[in-house]
Amino acid sequence: MPGFVTCGPNEALVVSGCCHSKPLLVPGGRAFVWPFVQQVQRISLNTITLVVDSPKVYTNQGVAISVTGIAQVKIQGQNEDMLMTACQQFLGKTEDQVKGIALVTLEGHQRAIMGTMTVEEIYKDRKKFSKQVFEVASSDLVNMGITVVSYTLKDIRDDEGYLKALGMARTAEVKRDARIGEADARRDGQIKEAIAEEERMHARYINDIEIAKSQRDFELKKASYDMEVHTKKAEAELAFELQAAKTRQRIKEEQMQIKVVERAQEIQVQEQEILRRSKELDATVRQPAEAERYRLEKIAEANKNRLVLEAEAEAEAIRVRGEADSYAVEAKAKAEAEQMAKKADAWREYKDAAMVDMILDTLPKIAAEVATPLSQTKRIVLVSSGKGEIGAAKLTGEVIDIINRVPEVVKKLTGVDISKSLRVSHAF
Repeated sequence: MPGFVTCGPNEALVVSGCCHSKPLLVPGGRAFVWPFVQQVQRISLNTITLVVDSPKVYTNQGVAISVTGIAQVKIQGQNEDMLMTACQQFLGKTEDQVKGIALVTLEGHQRAIMGTMTVEEIYKDRKKFSKQVFEVASSDLVNMGITVVSYTLKDIRDDEGYLKALGMARTAEVKRDARIGEADARRDGQIKEAIAEEERMHARYINDIEIAKSQRDFELKKASYDMEVHTKKAEAELAFELQAAKTRQRIKEEQMQIKVVERAQEIQVQEQEILRRSKELDATVRQPAEAERYRLEKIAEANKNRLVLEAEAEAEAIRVRGEADSYAVEAKAKAEAEQMAKKADAWREYKDAAMVDMILDTLPKIAAEVATPLSQTKRIVLVSSGKGEIGAAKLTGEVIDIINRVPEVVKKLTGVDISKSLRVSHAF
């Protein structure tokens, strides 16, 4: 029954038979195969490691040495021609058989290259030896479809002690060169050390001279700077003292100015206090007296008008009662006229007394009004000239002085002399 045949990436399918003029090569894939008429074979593409050992091979100098190399080879599956060549050479063989063929080929080429080189060349230049073996073996194995992936020289040895002697000679040469180099180095070191010491001493002397010069310049400049600093410091101290004196003078002037301002403020406070007291007198004495005078004038005027109106009313009543009573009326009128004249005289006389009586009734109110602000005052400042009474006595004297000025104020406002009226009243 026909079907697909597959293989892994490390092998290739070789399909031959019907429908194929040449074998079909399928590296790492699948192929459709007809049984009985087509044949399927597999060839390995794995990398093969070869240990190429060539014992006792005579070099170009006739020295027998043994060489061991490591090679990596594989059948090339990406190149169809090389894969076809490998199939022709190794198809049907096992991997060990392929390995044996490649190993024999590489070992032969390795021997051939060893015979063309000296021991020193192989020992000292292993890279060159490996390159030659790789190139010669690759050109030969590629004809079999095998690719040499890598080749490395692993080991070189001999049974006669040639390599050891070669190493000893080289070691002795190296030691000799080392001793010579050490002696040369010691000599050069001593010479350089002496030169360095000479240069160091020379540099030290030069440095000491420069230090001495710098010290001298430093001392000279320091002396100059110190003199300049002391001068500036003295100037600064003098300037400070002068400025301090000016400041003290300015402070004294400011203090005097403050005292002048304080004195002016005290005078202004006293003036304000005097003005306040004057306004307080106006408010508590003069204005109430003016108001009372005006009230009394209005009362007198009203009484006068009332009397006039009463007289007119009585006259009108008399006239209405008829002319029949004219005589009686005339007589009565004459009597009343005389009575009114006497009454008017009485009223004129009564005017000053009434006003005096009213003023006397008003005096307690005036005293109360004068004392009211004092009773509500929490703090009183009295300005004294240094003469007369002070304290509570001063305050009492001020109140009494205000009361004593009331008659004079009443006289100026009303023209009535209360003192005189009181004396007249006491006389009666």
